[in-house]
Order: sequence, then C-alpha cells, then structure tokens
Amino acid sequence: MIIWQPGQQINNGRFIIQGKPLGSGGFGTTYKALEPSRGKLYAIKTLNQQMQLQEDFAEQQVKFINEALTIKGFDHQHILKVHEVIQAGELFGVVMEYIDGVTLFQYLRQKGQLTESEALLYIDQIGQALEYIHAKGSLHRDIKPANILLRQNKQEAVLIDFGLTRSIATKSMTASLTEGYAPIEQYRRKGSFGPHTDVYALAATLYYLLTADGLNKEGEFSPVPAQNRKYDDEPLPAPRHYNSRISQRVNDAILAGMEIEPENRTQTVLKFRENLGLVVQQPINFDIQQPINVETFHGTSLQTSNMDYRKLRDYLAQGKWKEADVETARVMLAVAKREEEGWLNIKDIDNFPCEDLRTIDQLWVKYSGGKFGFSVQKRIYQSFGGTRQYNREINKKFGDKVGWRKGEDWLYYKNITFDKKAPEGHLPNGNMIYASSVCFNKGWWLGFLLSRRDL
Repeated sequence: MIIWQPGQQINNGRFIIQGKPLGSGGFGTTYKALEPSRGKLYAIKTLNQQMQLQEDFAEQQVKFINEALTIKGFDHQHILKVHEVIQAGELFGVVMEYIDGVTLFQYLRQKGQLTESEALLYIDQIGQALEYIHAKGSLHRDIKPANILLRQNKQEAVLIDFGLTRSIATKSMTASLTEGYAPIEQYRRKGSFGPHTDVYALAATLYYLLTADGLNKEGEFSPVPAQNRKYDDEPLPAPRHYNSRISQRVNDAILAGMEIEPENRTQTVLKFRENLGLVVQQPINFDIQQPINVETFHGTSLQTSNMDYRKLRDYLAQGKWKEADVETARVMLAVAKREEEGWLNIKDIDNFPCEDLRTIDQLWVKYSGGKFGFSVQKRIYQSFGGTRQYNREINKKFGDKVGWRKGEDWLYYKNITFDKKAPEGHLPNGNMIYASSVCFNKGWWLGFLLSRRDL
C-alpha cells in the first residue's frame, strides 16, 4: 500500500508532495504537489488505500488512467483541468490544476444557505459545464456540493472529481452514488441513463444550496434519497418548505428536475436552466466538433435582418478572436445602419433586433465553450446587482471581473486580450461601437443593452 508523505519526491523528483492530502473519496486520494522547476502547484490524484488493496487493483488503475485521458480532452472554464498522467513506482497519478479555494459544501457550512441569486450563479456555471460534458458523450454521475470548488475570492465554480464519469452510451454502470444527490436509476447497474441523470443531481445540489439551514435544523444534510422516496414513500418536501424566500419558479424547476421516474424528469440541463430562468434562447449544441450547415446555426438563420453572420461564425470556429470581435462590431453597426457614424446611440441599442443579438450571442457562446458572449456578460453584470440604471461602483466591479480594467483605469482596445485564456466575459469587447459621445461609461452602455434583452 502506497501513501505519499509530505516532502516526498515523486516521478523522479519532478514533483514534491506538499502537506497532508487535500481530500480522499471512495476511489481516490488527492495530493497537493509542487513542481520546483516551474515553481507551480498542482493537484495529483491517485487511487486510494482501499482501492490499492483490491485484488483487481491493476485493472482499476487502467480504468483510472483511461478515465483521466477522457477528462484531459475537456476544455471548459468550469471544469477542472487535467494536464497529464504520471507514474511513481507502481502508482499512477493524474496531474490536475490546483485550485486554491473551498468546496460549495464547505462554503455553506461556513456561511449558511445561499441567496437565490448566488446559488443560481453557481448552478448556471456548473450547468454550462455539464452541457459541454454531455455534448462530448459523457455523464458526470456525481454532482454534489462537495464536488464543486469555488476559486478563492471569485464567484466562480469549478466541477471536480470525475471518478464516476462514464460514456452516455454505456448500458451498464457501477451502482456507485452519493445518497441524496443520485437519481433512482443510479441505484441499479442497468437503467435509463442519460443527461437527465445529471439533471437530478444538479437540481438536488440547488435544493441543498437554498435549503441547507432548514435541512440542518431537522438533522438532514442532503435531500431525501431517491431510494427512500421510491420504496419507502418518503416525500421530498418542496424547497420552499425550508426557505420561503425561494421563488415559485425556482421551487418548481427543482422539483421537476428531481422527479423520481426518469421519463417524468426534466430531460436536459439546458431545459433545467431554462426552467430556472437562466436562459431563454434557442438550444445550443456545445459539441464544437459537429459540423454546422453553411446556411444555418441550429435552427437560427445565419442571415437575419439581411445580415450574413457566416464570416463571424468562421472566425469564431477558427479561434480568431480579434477578427471575430471586429466582425461583431461591423455587423452590429450594419444592422443598426450606423456604419458611417461608427457608434451606436441609445435609440439604436434599444431597438437592436433581438434575433440578430441572439444569433451573435449564440455564436460567441458556442465557440468559446460558454466563456464569451453577451449572455455571459449579462449574468456577470447582474450578479453584481447591475440594472439599466447607471451605477459607477457596479460598473467598476463588472469591468474588473471581465478584465476590462487595470487598476483604476479602463483598458484601451489595443490592450484587450484576444485569447481564450482571457477572463470570463472578456469578449466580445465592442469597444469600437460604444456611443462615447452619449454614453460616457462602457459599463453603463452594456447594462443598458443587457437589461433590455433576454439572452
């Protein structure tokens, strides 16, 4: 049995283990490790002590590595980044991004249940990550507060622990689960598995985020397990039973997402997010490998208001972010018939066609993996309490969050980062089409636009 100790060098001295393990679950143990040559910290996960004692340990390590390689292919801001697989003696380790933060479970134990707006912010982020995973043909199967990390000093959630991840096409899966968050089909090796399986766990997670104080007072630490509901007729109290401040819409969306029978449950994460009021746009397919018809974009014409968006689509598909930003400005000015002026005034913004705005937004969201787009900016802006009304402090917070400010100064266009490594919501920047003579603050321009639109 192998347990790495603080100060131990592994992988021929490449990494040095730092302190006690970060955590241990049903399958793995995660260590914090330093790579001295780069001065960088990583998280390295191995199979835990119990798994090492199994007779089929070698077989389990092969599965462990294969699963890690699958996750390595995921590239999404709200999914833990896997870098590589290493070997130290008989033990393999998965080298991952190290996140300095706490899990949502720890966060709630310290703070108590969340407000609806903050809870929805994190659920929306993890929901987008799940849509990406499902489009890649996989299920996470272990969504819960303890498997969601919050980056320190940021309202940014990251999905972790892919130990139970399986292909959606798999007909038989291990009956591993977390009570209270796993749907009824996960209690069986064979069941009706699909995106709805993760919907249940995501809805249960939101249930907990909004009702933790009430659950803890009654001696519960998670929603009623699906098996108890199915076979013991134990009812699941509506979220509002524990927290009367929850809106009826969110209350109903949670219950629909936690329906016992898979066929009665909300079928996709996108639909769940729509039910929560987080999206009202046409469904987006996040599988960026799937070819798109030249003339259409998932049911939305690429030619609306006599405007052709195919060039914008092509720039985004190729990762040419600056060219796409310039093209976004061009088409918006063209739609508003303001090419000659080179900027939009309040009336132009107020009357900008919704279909065109949504088409532009959907293209940005799709090709950035949910990182860029007007709807992403809207969510961030509203998370600070932003509305149509000008608020200097909110605008500054928004600018800091999306990386449009440095210190106390707003960045010039030449200093904008045209790279996917840029902060969430950094693009499209639209700096060229702000009505500077009318709207003296770009945050106010954005707030005016976003508060008027259902994206």
